[in-house]
Amino acid sequence: MSARWHASISVVLCVLSAGCASVAQVTTLSNPACFEALHGGFTSILVEQKEAPEVAGRLANGAAEALRSGSLGPRPFLVASPSGADYSFFVEKHSSGCLLRLYGRQKGFVAYTNNLTYIDTRPLVPCQCSD
Repeated sequence: MSARWHASISVVLCVLSAGCASVAQVTTLSNPACFEALHGGFTSILVEQKEAPEVAGRLANGAAEALRSGSLGPRPFLVASPSGADYSFFVEKHSSGCLLRLYGRQKGFVAYTNNLTYIDTRPLVPCQCSD
């Protein structure tokens, strides 16, 4: 195969995988301000997705604690709600800092994924991330 063909395949795979985003890991969750930014990002996105505020807060706390306590490496992750909805997130390392991205949601047999412009995004202003 030609070099041009390989380059075309790489671009297609990049677009299909996550909109060419760089999946990252938040490295400063031990900093209370960073942890609060992550918690707030989860909460506001989940409330925007029509989760009850108290449920969104509990889910946000569980997700932020899981990310802080585990060394899972940079990867997408799922937040499951008692409402029956599953939310797919990842953290992106960006020139302006870390971004929390919601790229997928599923409830029952209805699923929606947007890995090009994303469903919702929140900046994690005081946080640092690595690829």
